[in-house]
Amino acid sequence: MNIGIIGLGLMGGSLAKAVKRYGIASKVYGFTNSGKNKKEIMDLNLVDELVDLETLKKVSDVIILSIPVDAIISMFPSFLDISDNTTIIDMGSTKEYIVKNIPLEIRKNFIAAHPMTGTEKSGPKAAIDNLYEGKTVVFCDLEENANIHVNRAFKIFQEIGMRIVVMDSRDHDVNACYISHLPHLISFSLANTVMSHQNPKEIIALAAGGFKDMSRIAKSSPRMWGDIFKQNRKNMLESIKSFEEQMNEAKKMIEDERYEELEEWMKKANTLHEIL
Repeated sequence: MNIGIIGLGLMGGSLAKAVKRYGIASKVYGFTNSGKNKKEIMDLNLVDELVDLETLKKVSDVIILSIPVDAIISMFPSFLDISDNTTIIDMGSTKEYIVKNIPLEIRKNFIAAHPMTGTEKSGPKAAIDNLYEGKTVVFCDLEENANIHVNRAFKIFQEIGMRIVVMDSRDHDVNACYISHLPHLISFSLANTVMSHQNPKEIIALAAGGFKDMSRIAKSSPRMWGDIFKQNRKNMLESIKSFEEQMNEAKKMIEDERYEELEEWMKKANTLHEIL
């Protein structure tokens, strides 16, 4: 099959490398509006050919949308004339809002997917080998898709080494909020807490593994994550409320010098890694 990828940064670029490496695609086409990215994409040999959007639609059996979640929705009108045999797969981190906005004309073509992988880096130079192998991809609301498109999506992601989970889009957004979206917000908050200190450079000079691990994802794209927080607003607010309750509980135990209780609270947190 021919695969067209719109958005050739970390996720799209790494997918292009994967489908070429595993021989899944006869040809990989790419599309981007960025002049800077065009040069980097070709220099890195991420795709066989960069084409305009109309050409990509005509020559691709499968079109991958690897762009910010708001941009995915803004592209829907461009696909209303797509062939019934063309599969569209989005790789956005939110699913319910995207699914609800897919035009009926292309709903059967459109596979709502979320590969649960990534790094804090962005742009074509962030594309890496082995980003997807051994990771999980979530497919949502497949009952509304034609079998040809479901089968193609399964084939692509299975052959690049991913485990497949099928889930309702609403459940996905709740789960993704706690394991991905909230941790990113906490990392941004931690970074801003340090930066608001009167002498942040002095603090950062002492930074060890714990701080670096927790703050690493604060280097992620603000545009991309702003869109995610907006689309998953309700779940974000619920998760922030739960997190605040935990922080307030810890704060009160420290204020009251209830250190044995604080230790038990931390031991409870330790048990998370028994199920990871």
